[in-house]
Amino acid sequence: MSSNLAELTGIDVPTRLLIGGEWTSGRGGGTMPVIDPATEDALTEVADGTVEDALDAVGAAAGALASWAATPPRQRAECLRRTFELMTEHAESLARLMVAENGKALRDARAEATYSAEFFRWYAEEAVRMEGVLMTAPSGANKILVMRQPVGVSVLVTPWNFPAAMATRKIGPALAAGCTVVLKPASETPLTALAIAGLLAEAGVPDGVVNVLPSRKSGAVVSAMLNDPRVRKLSFTGSTEVGRILLREAAETVVNTSMELGGNAPFVIFEDADIDAAVEGALIAKMRNGGEACTAANRFYVHEAVADEFSRKFAARLDAMKVGPGLDEGTDVGPLVNEPTRSKVAELVESAAADGGTVVTGGRAPDRKGFFYQPTVIDQVPSGAGILGTEIFGPVAPVVRFTAEDDAVRWANDTEFGLVSYVYTRDLSRGLRVSEALEAGMVGLNRGIVSDPAAPFGGVKQSGIGREGAHEGLLEFTETKYIATSW
Repeated sequence: MSSNLAELTGIDVPTRLLIGGEWTSGRGGGTMPVIDPATEDALTEVADGTVEDALDAVGAAAGALASWAATPPRQRAECLRRTFELMTEHAESLARLMVAENGKALRDARAEATYSAEFFRWYAEEAVRMEGVLMTAPSGANKILVMRQPVGVSVLVTPWNFPAAMATRKIGPALAAGCTVVLKPASETPLTALAIAGLLAEAGVPDGVVNVLPSRKSGAVVSAMLNDPRVRKLSFTGSTEVGRILLREAAETVVNTSMELGGNAPFVIFEDADIDAAVEGALIAKMRNGGEACTAANRFYVHEAVADEFSRKFAARLDAMKVGPGLDEGTDVGPLVNEPTRSKVAELVESAAADGGTVVTGGRAPDRKGFFYQPTVIDQVPSGAGILGTEIFGPVAPVVRFTAEDDAVRWANDTEFGLVSYVYTRDLSRGLRVSEALEAGMVGLNRGIVSDPAAPFGGVKQSGIGREGAHEGLLEFTETKYIATSW
């Protein structure tokens, strides 16, 4: 435990690996620092898991699988429900912990604490609704009995940008389905995952059902687990680049995979849109989590007739946002997660300006310690500019002007990604027509946020495979078994 962290967050935060119900320093005994992005100082040291630790965690999960899968659904549901209650009780502490290791503004962290807890409540309700099918074969020769069974030991790999929600969105359905898990959190943000694991144990989840393995050796430990025949599921959230590597590796042992990968979300505003509403929606879609979200609006396609008004109003809203340490109550935008992320954002802004864009506001890093970058609007960006082909992952909004609906749709779809799109128009017919034409797994129609535990979250093209949340998220952790019988 770290006394400084306990003082900062109000809870004791585990800093060791969780394997088979035991908090352990691991076989190697090594540690890694967790850095506060607002100060660039180390918050604490966390156990650095090895390949051997990963295989021990798989063994613990495999040992607990049969008993957990046989546990009555209502009992599994009660564990999830109790965890929801504990997360709600400790929501402020979890929010402050996320700010400390991630940098996001406290307001965003509080929203994530609430959102992430909801996945345990939702899957507590879904755990008892694992329906099957019984029907007579069309020929009349036999009965067709279809049941759902837990897929088995599941490896969950989560990113740093939503350290609570990305964990609970996977753990919830996995446990509801009867699977046991090994969670590999991002090395930048392991503390939130460890804290949630502690709450799951307090809620009565048996030893070995949830194992947590922080490690800087992400590739090696995940590869070792994927090549272990006891592992039957990989659920990964992260970049498309890493997702491709993991898919190739999973193919060697034909491991069931769910992939929630990168995004390049277009935000399309038509000439008949309510511009004030579009600005508010853009503020949420772009600036939630400081732009460090796969669902963040990445490219703004605005009709020429309203582009000046939108850019002016949006820039004014961003210019008024306070940039500072996330734990300050008045902060709107915290630091980016690390220096490489900030450098990438700065380079993208420079390239957009070089391509002909006009920086309306922001466009620089403030002169202070920490990985900060000013909220930025770049207007008059050419449709072929390089920034439009890259997931920015920062508080930068490039604006491209259009006149024809077909151009807006074509430009919006001109990407290998297809996670989410946003459309603003007062014309419902147009809104639904364009929503149908956009190549995305999710569309926010006159809304700047789409995420909901009860909705199927996921993308098309190279933005992913499968869905998280909703009933579909539960089914991702099951296998379908068909029994042919007669009576």
